[in-house]
Amino acid sequence: MDNNRYSEWDGSQNIFEPDTDALMQELQRNLMYDGNLAEALRMMQRNGLTDRLGRRLPSLKDLIQRLRQRRQEHLGKYKLNSMMEDIRKRLDDIINIERQGIQSRLDEARKKAANGSPDLNPEIQEKLLKNLEERASQNMEKLEVLPKDVGGRIKDLNQYDFMDGEARRQFQELMDMLKRNAMSSYAKEMTQRLQNMDANSLAAMRHFMEAINQMLEARRRGEEPDFEGFMKQFGDFFGPDPPKNLDELIERLQQQMAQAQALMESLSPADRQELQNLIDSMLDESTKYEIAKMMANMESLYPGWMDPQRYSFSGKESISYSEALKLMEHLQKMDRLEDQFQDSRYDDSLDEIDDKLVKELLGDSAAEELKRMREITKMLEEAGYIRKKHGQYELTPRGMRKIGEKALNTVFASLKKDRSGSHNTRQRGTGGERIDETKRYEFGDDFDLHLQKTLKNALLRRPRVPIKIEVEDFEVFQQEQTTRSATVIMLDMSLSMRMGGNFEAAKIVSIALNSLISGKFPKDSLSILGFSAVARRMTLEELTYISWDDFTPYTNMQHGFMMARKLLAKERAANKQIIMISDGQPTSHIENGQIVFHLPTTQRCIDVTLREVNNCTRAGIVINTFMLPSHDIFNLFVDRMARLNHGRVFFTEPGDLGKYIIVDYINNKKTKI
Repeated sequence: MDNNRYSEWDGSQNIFEPDTDALMQELQRNLMYDGNLAEALRMMQRNGLTDRLGRRLPSLKDLIQRLRQRRQEHLGKYKLNSMMEDIRKRLDDIINIERQGIQSRLDEARKKAANGSPDLNPEIQEKLLKNLEERASQNMEKLEVLPKDVGGRIKDLNQYDFMDGEARRQFQELMDMLKRNAMSSYAKEMTQRLQNMDANSLAAMRHFMEAINQMLEARRRGEEPDFEGFMKQFGDFFGPDPPKNLDELIERLQQQMAQAQALMESLSPADRQELQNLIDSMLDESTKYEIAKMMANMESLYPGWMDPQRYSFSGKESISYSEALKLMEHLQKMDRLEDQFQDSRYDDSLDEIDDKLVKELLGDSAAEELKRMREITKMLEEAGYIRKKHGQYELTPRGMRKIGEKALNTVFASLKKDRSGSHNTRQRGTGGERIDETKRYEFGDDFDLHLQKTLKNALLRRPRVPIKIEVEDFEVFQQEQTTRSATVIMLDMSLSMRMGGNFEAAKIVSIALNSLISGKFPKDSLSILGFSAVARRMTLEELTYISWDDFTPYTNMQHGFMMARKLLAKERAANKQIIMISDGQPTSHIENGQIVFHLPTTQRCIDVTLREVNNCTRAGIVINTFMLPSHDIFNLFVDRMARLNHGRVFFTEPGDLGKYIIVDYINNKKTKI
């Protein structure tokens, strides 16, 4: 009997599993837009993918959105100003404990004096009580006149002689926390390893900052800082993860200072000033001097490095100073990760994104998703579709063929949605492709025998065994006759073609037709011309990477027809045609070796272009024009062109372009004999 084990759903059972075929389909779609392979790869990472089972790989946009949502959860949870309220409350509690302690000591001393003591005479007891009462009175008076601001209170309490042991302990604990948090902005690792923040600890930290300032000043002078000597003296304070060089140390310090500054900027102006006064009240002048020097050295070496972030908190939950600093560190990490995500828009590999940071801030699932994003490029490279050359990715010949195949599939997929029966002009012949229809064999036919029908004919003629087959019984498959064709695609690359997906659709169909011809009609020829201000011939690779011409609104059809005619003159083919894909009319031409521009067009430009159409007609070249959405006035020109050339004009949408061009090409391969 089989044992089945059930476990709680953890999401890992629904992991996106990409395959290279699906990746190439998406790459083809992105590549058709502007021809930039690096951008097409980045779009796959930025926009997400769906595998064959419908499972989706989140995009970088999704991860950024998730990160922003988590940041907002923190901002909507806490009330940052409660940090200063917490310090005020702790100070108030300490003062109240001190007052109660003073009163308790007075009550206890008066009780002892009243009862008498066998060890002390009454006069001494009276004197001791009087001294205690004077001290208590003085302390109570000091507590009454303490400043209202936190910094002033702490400064005075540092000079205050506590009478209550618990109040003294709590105040020292508060001071230790405040000093540790204040100094963590400049020496976080060191503060974590010092047991307390007494005078000796503060002196050690001051020497630490002095040593850092010496290295920064040496770099400012163009000298080599003694980082090795610094690490010998202070390396133990960094624990198991010491900085490897001065640059790494500086980066850590800048992050720590940025966290403290972000906390300051996020407070209200009143609380910000109060916190600054508090910090000033705890540090001696020498320490404050070294801090100011460090900030000045940093600014001199890295101008503008301090760009403090202000966070807007809107929650109600209280937070302490220590918790606020930890939260600032967390929020700053989120900012760094978002910056890495944003910067990776220009990076094919995503290697600059910190995996540990992703896992820490977004969890294991996000780290796994990032890993799979990185595998997109790796999978395509390992499959032989792309390769890196001179630091940039390019399509391999195999990748180019796959792009053509995918483009053809895209066209045929759209054909399934529209039955097209308007091109059935099939003729019978020899030397072509077999079809399902058969005929009685005639001398000269290809001997492609249909055995079942041949046996049937023999039995009908002589219904007995053994079967005797005569020549008259032979039944052969009929074949479609195909003729060799030479085609030139003229692809409009002017600025207007970028609108409405026109250029993208034209590229897909051009690449699809190339794939069809090379795979199914290898004897045919196909050339590709792109035209804007002038025309130029393009290879399939150039076509794949090409985009519209951002800087040329002009359309030189005349030059395109001239080049196409010269290319077709070299071909020995029964059928010669130009397939022009455009959305406008001619606005430039070549005259006397010079390019002449017209915007809007002129009658001269139209006449020169139609003259070249006549030249193509005399050369036996048919011009079939596929007009994408444009102004009605442009249609008058193509109508005149069609009457001169006897070619056809198709007014179509970008999505239907493939249906017309590919089907028309296939059906016109069947010739009359």
